[in-house]
Amino acid sequence: MSARTNRTRMLAAAALAVATLTLTACNNGEGTRDEGASTASASTSSPTAASTLSPETSEGTSTGAALAGSAASASKGSTGGAAGSSAAGSSGTTGASGSKGSKPVSVPASTSCSSTSTRTTATVVSRPLNHLLLTVTNTGSKNCNLIGYPIVRFSEAQSVPPAIEASKPQAVVTLAPGESGYASVLLSAADGSGSNGYTAKSLEVYFGKSQSVARPSLPAKGVYIDSSLSVSYWQSDMADALAW
Repeated sequence: MSARTNRTRMLAAAALAVATLTLTACNNGEGTRDEGASTASASTSSPTAASTLSPETSEGTSTGAALAGSAASASKGSTGGAAGSSAAGSSGTTGASGSKGSKPVSVPASTSCSSTSTRTTATVVSRPLNHLLLTVTNTGSKNCNLIGYPIVRFSEAQSVPPAIEASKPQAVVTLAPGESGYASVLLSAADGSGSNGYTAKSLEVYFGKSQSVARPSLPAKGVYIDSSLSVSYWQSDMADALAW
């Protein structure tokens, strides 16, 4: 055998020995590991490992984040809803209560004065001569209007005296509770120029065209009237009524 052949055999034997040692080391878990295989193995085993984790570890990251997000969203929604409800409630209250701060207060309309809500008196005055003063006082709880002029009827007279047109006021006389309105009655001519005179002992006073009638007392001896009989319009001031 040649030297070259011996050398070749020695190399082969050495290589075999090295392979044997390497194989033995791998079987004992003490050999060198391939990093690529290790990474692949770790990647493959990761789902299995994750599936065996407890809820706190396996689901902690994804599920926990999702729950936190849902809770935050729900909290925000609840807050927004509460704020919306509060705003709506406040708006509704304002609207209903606007009927309280901004809604106009209704004032009852005045009605015509009547004998049921007033007191009427008839007083003979010394000035001007031959005049009777009618006073109507509102005894009710609401305003009332004295419209036009009083329609007076003495005793059993078949006609009523005319109104003095020049005495017509600029506005209707409105009486608040407790206030009074006035009208004067010219009973007879001061110079004696009147005709068909007689003494009347009773008086009826009608308010406008209504059937409401007051019956104020006259002096016991009555009052003398003649064809000059006339009445003024209702006035809010006594002096204005007696001017006619």
